[in-house]
Amino acid sequence: MYGQTPPPRRDLYPAIEAYATEMLKVSDLHTIYVEQSGNPNGCPAVALHGGPGGGLSPEMRRFFDPKRFRILAMDQRGCGRSTPHAELRENTTWDLVADIERVREKFGIDKWVVFGGSWGSTLSLAYAAKHPERVAGLVLRGIFLLRKSEIDWFYQDGASHVYPDAFERYAQAIPPSERGDYLGAYHKRLTSSDWAERVRAARAWARWEGETISIAGPSALPSRFNEDRFVEAFARIENHYFMNGGFFESDGWLLEQAPRLRNIPCRIAQGRYDMCTPMKSAWDLKQRWPELELEVIHDAGHSSLEPGIVDALVRATDWMADRANW
Repeated sequence: MYGQTPPPRRDLYPAIEAYATEMLKVSDLHTIYVEQSGNPNGCPAVALHGGPGGGLSPEMRRFFDPKRFRILAMDQRGCGRSTPHAELRENTTWDLVADIERVREKFGIDKWVVFGGSWGSTLSLAYAAKHPERVAGLVLRGIFLLRKSEIDWFYQDGASHVYPDAFERYAQAIPPSERGDYLGAYHKRLTSSDWAERVRAARAWARWEGETISIAGPSALPSRFNEDRFVEAFARIENHYFMNGGFFESDGWLLEQAPRLRNIPCRIAQGRYDMCTPMKSAWDLKQRWPELELEVIHDAGHSSLEPGIVDALVRATDWMADRANW
């Protein structure tokens, strides 16, 4: 009611350590890092990190009640502790979907809650489209359908109008003659045989996202966006996926799958001022999938660690523990 104080926002659950880790060979070339945390007898959930190429962070475990969830997570191909580092060969959306299935089968899980934000939402939706019978529920943040319009908005012209200062730094890594196609210009440099050139480009590419990820803007740049090892994998793998349209059959393929997912419980937290994955994608998905619950956070951008996003995601995982179709 008018004048009532809103309830306090939920915070992350306390920090926990993984109780089991493993390096899982998924092809002749790739080995991925997999970890488990929380309650070994709890509701299974898989947490899918962003990027692509972002790797896991310890905070991902903290969106789940560790007494109620068995939390599985992995560094996707080419990033984090997975090997080989920053490798682009045998690295597609469908390779990652197959890896998720290998993990599910290896650990004897029938169905699980799938959790992901940004690129993690893309991968979650792609996995659900291929294996809907294995998904007990979806908890998503910052919906990214990997359409050309979304790539153009962030990497060519759109977010640049909101963060012209940060975009200028991104643009300066590319000669003026090549700025009509930043994606292609960066691809040439990120796949160069010259390591120094690759890292220079990776720093600029990653910093642009790091400076726009929070509603606070460039001042909130996460520290790992200054680490060469992180940015090399992050920039190379992101650009590789975006150059290839996410390896989807058509530009709107993920959105086209929505009607097939309507029986899966789904909750989405979307920052109103998300510059990286603007709200239109979540809105478009909701139009195709009326049953999903879309919560718009009116004082948040893209970062999963902004207070309103944390609150919504923690409430969503609690809700899934209570109500998902196990």
